[in-house]
Amino acid sequence: MGYLLGIDLGSSAVKASLLSAETGACVASAFFPETEQPISSPHPGFAEQDPAMWYENARAAVRLALQAACSDGAEVQAIGIAYQMHGLVCVDREMNVLRPAIIWCDSRAVPYGKKAFEQLGAERCLSSLLNSPGNFTAAKFAWVKENEPEIYAKTDKIMLPGDWLVSRLTGLARTTASGLSEGIFWDFQQDEPCGFLLDSFGFDQEVLPDLTPTFGVQGVLTREAADAFGLKAGIPVSYRGGDQPNNALSLNVLEPGEIAATAGTSGVVYGVTDRKRFDPQSRVNTFLHLNHTATAPRLGVLLCINGAGIMNAWTRRLLGGLEYAEMNRLAATVTVGAEGVRVLPFGNGAERVLGNANPGARILGLDLNRHGPAHLCRAVQEGVAFSFIYGMEVMREAGIEARLLRAGATNMFLSDIFSHTLAGAGGVTIELYNTDGALGAARGAGIGAGVYPSFTEAFATLAVEKTIAPERGAYGEAYVNWKSQLLSVTDCEGV
Repeated sequence: MGYLLGIDLGSSAVKASLLSAETGACVASAFFPETEQPISSPHPGFAEQDPAMWYENARAAVRLALQAACSDGAEVQAIGIAYQMHGLVCVDREMNVLRPAIIWCDSRAVPYGKKAFEQLGAERCLSSLLNSPGNFTAAKFAWVKENEPEIYAKTDKIMLPGDWLVSRLTGLARTTASGLSEGIFWDFQQDEPCGFLLDSFGFDQEVLPDLTPTFGVQGVLTREAADAFGLKAGIPVSYRGGDQPNNALSLNVLEPGEIAATAGTSGVVYGVTDRKRFDPQSRVNTFLHLNHTATAPRLGVLLCINGAGIMNAWTRRLLGGLEYAEMNRLAATVTVGAEGVRVLPFGNGAERVLGNANPGARILGLDLNRHGPAHLCRAVQEGVAFSFIYGMEVMREAGIEARLLRAGATNMFLSDIFSHTLAGAGGVTIELYNTDGALGAARGAGIGAGVYPSFTEAFATLAVEKTIAPERGAYGEAYVNWKSQLLSVTDCEGV
């Protein structure tokens, strides 16, 4: 019996899962480290990680998964990679990393994207890029060009985090069309890398790695990498995808009208369409979905809330390291609306849904004579759910109507408080599945390697674990009060 290996490179940890190619069942999973990967912030708004840390943590996670499966690695048929989106890794001609990776929640590039948007014009950017250059990979490299000219001069290739990990596994510097679109390097009108954007920033197109298909053999495992990971050399790496398109893949969200959600460090709602749509304010963003082709267009409209699970994790640390299950129990002792405590969870970098503003996280309405840890636990979960709903209202303006959300039964969706708040206040039905990003990457590897001849066969065993129907009532009223507080804050600060 063969295994498919999925590796999910997140900002908090790296997860590895082994999927039985025959039964579609998860054989083993592991993540590393047990505590969260550090994020360096040398200046306000900065967020960086060392790619070498990703590699070592991926190696450890894979070895732990193999150990849990009592496998020597010989059964692994193909490898798929999921990764944190929008990051920037700069390498020289020998593919040595030149500086720490600038990751997705780093805000330093906002002025560079804004300047490019103004110089190129809204009509040109939105019609061809479907986005503002914003705070994405292209703008981050523009920051490097201006502020670290010695690094810029040495840079031979720029890569997304997943591109870099694959390069370490295979020795090949490659990227995908979907990946270039998430970095805002893709011209949706010409269906190719965007020459006018590269020219605007003064980048040579050679700085982009060669294109490789999302599904298909992208390289094979080198002997060095095989020895490090406990695998055999020559295994094909046959899939890569950014974490949110990959989350949609893991939930079999591939066709227009289907919607996926996730609530890890950040929170995301991701809807698939076949139309080239954009938000004039770029509060939600459009990328090429993983199964996009010229004849069957598939685009993903992405809402991202930076401050989601990270707000819950911060609260956990504040309360002395309580288990999440205990936090959920405490939250359940408080009524809907947290007796007036409201949390705005926007404290993890510039928030696209707020026009790239960074108002910081806020705890409002505290009564020191009435409120305690239980109120805070509930208010945090409600605040994250309400931020999703606020973003879904923006998505509706871009043509994505959320009525049914599919999500993995993981992270914040493990909490009944969070799930019922999102369903009730948002008026949506939520379907939870026993899957995650690493398992999605494993299925993607099976598709890319030809183990599965179709998407239908790859997802034949995926089944709904739990359905949560909306009960608006008090949830709706609590959301109205929360939104009023948010608008009051943003109006005062000119957001």
